[in-house]
Amino acid sequence: MNISLTPTLEKFVQDKVASGLYNSVSEVIREALRMMASKDKISQERIAQLNKEIEEGWNDTVILDGHSAMENLIKKYE
Repeated sequence: MNISLTPTLEKFVQDKVASGLYNSVSEVIREALRMMASKDKISQERIAQLNKEIEEGWNDTVILDGHSAMENLIKKYE
């Protein structure tokens, strides 16, 4: 597999290898892809949790007619 990087990204990768933290360009790219996969998983889990909370909120919502809603607001802010 061949990849093309912008000069800025290429320098970033080369700097990582030069720092001694990684032995090769491939290690840097693999680590970056692992981090991206982890971030994607966390995002998907968070979206699923938010959707669950939204569904729970809708299920807990009490439907009020306009008159009852107005009475509740007046009581709340008196």
